[in-house]
Amino acid sequence: MKLAGHLLIDCLIEQGVTHVFGVPGESFLACLDGIHDRAEKIQFINCRQEGGAAYMAEAVGKLTGRPGVCFVTRGPGATNASIGVHTAFQDSTPMLLLVGDVASETRDREAFQEVNYLSFFESMAKRVERVDDPNRVPEYIARAFATAMNGRPGPVVLVLPEDMQTKDVNTAKYPVLTRVEPARAGMDAVALQTFEMMLLASQRPFVIAGGAGWNATSAKALQAFVEKFNLPVGNAFRFQDTFDNHHPNYAGDVGIGINPKLAAHIKESDLIIAFGPRLGEMTTGGYAMLTAPKLAGNNGTQKLVHIHASAEELNRVYQADLAINASMSAATEAFCALKAPSSKAWMASTAAWTARVHSTYEANLVPQLIVDEANKVVGLIDMPAIVTLLQKHLPLDAVLTNGAGNFASWVHRYFKHHGLVKGHKTQLAPTSGSMGYGVPAGIAAAITTGRLALTMAGDGDFLMNGQELATAVQYGAKSIIVLLNNGIYGTIRMHQEREYPTRVSGSSMVNQSFAALGAAYGYVGVRITRTEEFEAELLAALARPEGTLIEVMLDAEYLTTRGTLSAIREAALRT
Repeated sequence: MKLAGHLLIDCLIEQGVTHVFGVPGESFLACLDGIHDRAEKIQFINCRQEGGAAYMAEAVGKLTGRPGVCFVTRGPGATNASIGVHTAFQDSTPMLLLVGDVASETRDREAFQEVNYLSFFESMAKRVERVDDPNRVPEYIARAFATAMNGRPGPVVLVLPEDMQTKDVNTAKYPVLTRVEPARAGMDAVALQTFEMMLLASQRPFVIAGGAGWNATSAKALQAFVEKFNLPVGNAFRFQDTFDNHHPNYAGDVGIGINPKLAAHIKESDLIIAFGPRLGEMTTGGYAMLTAPKLAGNNGTQKLVHIHASAEELNRVYQADLAINASMSAATEAFCALKAPSSKAWMASTAAWTARVHSTYEANLVPQLIVDEANKVVGLIDMPAIVTLLQKHLPLDAVLTNGAGNFASWVHRYFKHHGLVKGHKTQLAPTSGSMGYGVPAGIAAAITTGRLALTMAGDGDFLMNGQELATAVQYGAKSIIVLLNNGIYGTIRMHQEREYPTRVSGSSMVNQSFAALGAAYGYVGVRITRTEEFEAELLAALARPEGTLIEVMLDAEYLTTRGTLSAIREAALRT
């Protein structure tokens, strides 16, 4: 006989879970007790807020392709964690949220902290279930892992009444179920032939790669296919490590703040091959660069081939000319096996097209001087130079993380990921646009992989989950935070000046010393005001065993990679 709470932990261990992130609560004490007895196999990472814990679990899901696990208490614990669940849903990340709940005898009385979790989570989770029968714990855990990983990956929520966890289970009759592996949708031979004909009939094909389900093998197969047909490749929004950014066929990131010339090339393309992304709002330029529901680029002749692991995702927003339901591994293997084109003219034409698109990416890497109305360079911090130093000094397998805000555009535009083709996922960033993600994601990467994590954060973004530095220190995890302090919610101010110029409301901040705050948590905190100071501080941060927070004092005028705050305001006033 075994307590259901202990059995649940054994089920997690069987699924390969080594770390559970959460904030302890009285509604799952039996499960915590089970972790105590199995400390050599699984560790509870005690976080400072459930939102940070949920982000950490989501980050593990991105890094491993298997559900990261977050444990929270009822009511406020679950609602705090919902931000990570929503991120996992929009980012197609496998994740499991376990919620300790009120006892069965008090259910449906609006007991202390009681919440209807099905109603609350049903629009942001693949499955929400309540485990009332302790004998069925193995069944529910196995199904949760299968659901989270199969098709389009995403989060699953399991609700665990506290009294259920303390009941005995006969494990001879109800044993732990074996490790679940995701089902792989295979490649249809007829669809492959149709794709080949469409590809060879095109003149300006363009690949958009991204989404979930990628690994080193499928990334290498994609690269081999692209090289065989000499195709240009852009990575979908915040999936910039899918295809090697150093490759001569790379075209740039297809997301917020897209290179305008790249956007023009995508509209000029006559065949879009969407390899894995769900073609969300940010990747498609608000459903306008790629027009929904039917593509309208290249004078209305543009066609779409959409490859996705979930049949439900295909033809949901965009009506594809060819929809292929296949996993990334099956599709890339099949595409890679296609014979190289026999037409030298077609290959020469495609090579010229790819070279033209890639030259646009190379030109976009040239730093753009940000000047004020007097044509004077703004501020004392050169952000492209700082990103260049990150590129120079960070190890190849470093994990770069960020939350949401204009500050992220500097690494999105200028940092070049080798990524999955080298065997490592190197970007953790929320396609959901969720602030506060970067700090806990970096800490989770450091805890679970031992690799260096560097987080680019804004001042407003950092304050959402900066308290998780205490978690990093407690567990000996090292991350480096590059915090851009400009005293405003930059993205909101940008939109504010565009829509309501000079009428600033609610987007300014009076900040404390972030360097001092980092030091208070146990990081080394430093502040720089000039670009020349950054390299020495970065090298020192890389050398020391503990984490470092580098506060970069950035002029608020230096708002985007392409222009100033004043220029945005003046343009709005002229219209």
